[in-house]
Amino acid sequence: MRPKLFEIIKSSPQELKGKELIRDIIAGLIVAIVALPLSIALAISSGVSPQVGLITAIFAGFVISFWGGSRVQIGGPTAAFVVIICGIIEAHGIDGLIISTILAGIFLVLFGVFKLGDVIKFIPFPITVGFTTGIAVTLFATQLNDFLGLNLSGLSSEFLPKCLAYIQNLDKIDMPSLVTGLAAVAIIIGWGKINKKIPGSLVALLVCTTAVYFLQKNGHFTQIQTIGTKFKDLNGTLPMPKIPDFVHANIPALIQPALTIAILAGIESLLSAVVADGMTGDKHNSNQELIAQGLANILSALFGGLPATGAIARTATNVKNGGHTPIAGIVHAIVIFIIMLVAMPLAKLIPMSVLAAVLIVVSLNMCQFREFVEIAHTTKTDLCVLLLTFVLTVIFDLVVAIEFGMVLAMFMFMKKMSDTFHINTVSKEHESDTYKYINDQVLIYELAGPMFFGASTVFVDTMKSLNTKADILILRMKNVPMIDATSLSSLNHVIDYARRFHIVLLYSEIQPGPYKALQKYGFIKKMGDDRFFKTIEEAIEYATKIEDAKIEVRENLKKNKK
Repeated sequence: MRPKLFEIIKSSPQELKGKELIRDIIAGLIVAIVALPLSIALAISSGVSPQVGLITAIFAGFVISFWGGSRVQIGGPTAAFVVIICGIIEAHGIDGLIISTILAGIFLVLFGVFKLGDVIKFIPFPITVGFTTGIAVTLFATQLNDFLGLNLSGLSSEFLPKCLAYIQNLDKIDMPSLVTGLAAVAIIIGWGKINKKIPGSLVALLVCTTAVYFLQKNGHFTQIQTIGTKFKDLNGTLPMPKIPDFVHANIPALIQPALTIAILAGIESLLSAVVADGMTGDKHNSNQELIAQGLANILSALFGGLPATGAIARTATNVKNGGHTPIAGIVHAIVIFIIMLVAMPLAKLIPMSVLAAVLIVVSLNMCQFREFVEIAHTTKTDLCVLLLTFVLTVIFDLVVAIEFGMVLAMFMFMKKMSDTFHINTVSKEHESDTYKYINDQVLIYELAGPMFFGASTVFVDTMKSLNTKADILILRMKNVPMIDATSLSSLNHVIDYARRFHIVLLYSEIQPGPYKALQKYGFIKKMGDDRFFKTIEEAIEYATKIEDAKIEVRENLKKNKK
């Protein structure tokens, strides 16, 4: 275990003093201001009380910075989890969510311990874009209830039934709530062009909350729902940690939700760390980051918090404002804790449509439409993987989307790889300096590309069309970088085929990897070491000697007959 903070303390402690420390403290303050409204909004959208979002930001944010593998990672609740959390609560209740989060934390720790951090990075880009955009679309849909002021209860967490419910209740749109939400969106977008230091979400929250408060105080637009009308019991105290009842819980049913949380937390945190590396020039420790994410989720759940991961937007904000060590993330968690203790009762005044507006802007920023278009202009394979992942994320869930997306991507990859494998035939008609000594009885097949089960069919079909008039077949394998068991089995068939037609089989220029595989498979022993040559010239010379010997035998037979 190598937490980045401990590395800095050991190798460059001067970064944690003086002006460097002040830079991190200022960055932490700014990130806390950005995280505050988001944490509240994400908690409410997930179907829990506002303070749960703050608890998550406090505990998970602290652990991810203190124990993580990135210098500048900021952790906490993220928009990607909203739909997943709603589904888990709907199916298994709050206790089910807490147990799922703890299990997810354990999975993440195991991912890190067994060094699976690098494996997660191999998820294809179209899959990442597909599920990220799918999550953004579903998040957008979850916000329309409060944004439009519909105040519908018992909404399904599934995308299509939810959209159908909206369509059926369009006549119930509350115009004051909608106008408040639109005003918040306009402020968030417009403020970014005026001042990039102070987050637009905070400005929108303050302006719209103040306006609605005075209007309602004077008897106007009292139908606009606020946090106070939805959550009566709000306080700024931290709960005591509580271990959930694992004995009576249906653990098997919670494994899949836990895996969903773990996979998403792992992917999103490592993506955020990669983005941060690009901004800072540093290199994160992916396995240490996964361990920290796991511990953060376990601690968050024990205090009744939500699933957490590294947040790309907050991490980028941290870097842009001078954060360069984990101290900034630790300060961010402490500041949120202080604000929660002091100002939590004021959160009751925030209109629900304003919080919905904050998350609508977040969902629009999450939508990777530019990448969608770019992938659409690459290959049909990537486009199919992208669309499948996107649709399955929206209609079903993240795990299903990634599973099917990965399977499709792997099949497409294997098809591409099998297409790269080809066999060139070299005979007397293809005479050149290298092959000038070959004759009609010597046939050379040049194999090129990886020989795995996808390419073995091509190989076997070619061998079946073998010119049986030839006495000697040379397989030149100079451009074969790897060979698998299926192709080794195919080579066995070639040996049997050659023996049936009395064809001498020779091999040349086999690379170390394939040669080692042939040795383990017993090929070298079966064929004889004298059938394998380091150069094609040596193989041709050996073939020529065999042919000369056969010619000599034939001539002697003719003489004896006479």
